Amino acid sequence: MAALLQMNLPDLRLLSKGKVRDVYATSSPNHLLFVATDRISVYDVVLNSGIPDKGKLLTSISLFWFDKLKHIIPNHLVTVNIDEMPDEVRQYREQLEGRTMLVRKAKVVPMEAIVRGYITGSAWAEYQKSQTVCGIPIPEKMEESQKFPTPIFTPSTKAEQGAHDENISPEKAAQLIGKDLFDRIQAASLQLYMAAAEYAESCGLILADTKFEFGLVPSTSVGQDELILVDEVLTPDSSRYWPRDHYEPGKGQPSFDKQYVRNALTAAGYRKGLESGPNENGEGWAIDDTVIEGTRKRYKEAEQMLKSLHS
Repeated sequence: MAALLQMNLPDLRLLSKGKVRDVYATSSPNHLLFVATDRISVYDVVLNSGIPDKGKLLTSISLFWFDKLKHIIPNHLVTVNIDEMPDEVRQYREQLEGRTMLVRKAKVVPMEAIVRGYITGSAWAEYQKSQTVCGIPIPEKMEESQKFPTPIFTPSTKAEQGAHDENISPEKAAQLIGKDLFDRIQAASLQLYMAAAEYAESCGLILADTKFEFGLVPSTSVGQDELILVDEVLTPDSSRYWPRDHYEPGKGQPSFDKQYVRNALTAAGYRKGLESGPNENGEGWAIDDTVIEGTRKRYKEAEQMLKSLHS
């Protein structure tokens, strides 16, 4: 089974090409077409290798969470039914089935909303140096992978492809987007995380941390624009999922997310400054078939566990 890395939709106008998703205009002025490819990125670098069916798995997991969390905040999903999409989209059914969403157009907020329930990854690295996470003071004597007393909100910039997202303090984020909007996003993000983490745990998964993205759409009532959830939500691409039964603080955890690929790339010699390839010659980075299949298996298992209570 081959990974679908590039879409071939010549009659559609490509608006943007992200690390994983391509966004197309449609004949409907208020809607966009979001397409999840099988590309995979780690450390903000898109790899030459893809993960077969990854785009379909990401779409399936996002749809599950959009529905489960819609009582907390609206989202941008309109339909995943190809027959309900504009005429020019339907001709590409074979490519798009299972990996595309028709969504509402929104003004995307230029900030990634990260919620951390456990100390790991870049948060653990910063804590070891300064006992802070994104400039936020953290209690003493925490261990790697330990649960925070309460989840923390740690925003980051939203980088263009090829650039690195940058963790920023809540104060800087509030300056960037305005305090009122920041407060609304922080409150929604924490509420979403806590609801998702509680459900995931009932399925045997620990949601260690996750990233949300938000957009603004005109409100039907007079006043501020409506805040909605956009992009993907709570997928293994945007979240760290750990198996609950194997959780042991004080070390790194086995995971159902991109950490497996990060580890493989690091073992192959990746470090900051070598984004263009091992020899800095533009050849890019690839992963071997074992890592590809292992990643696909982990994503699929996460999907099955999350949906186990609904089967």
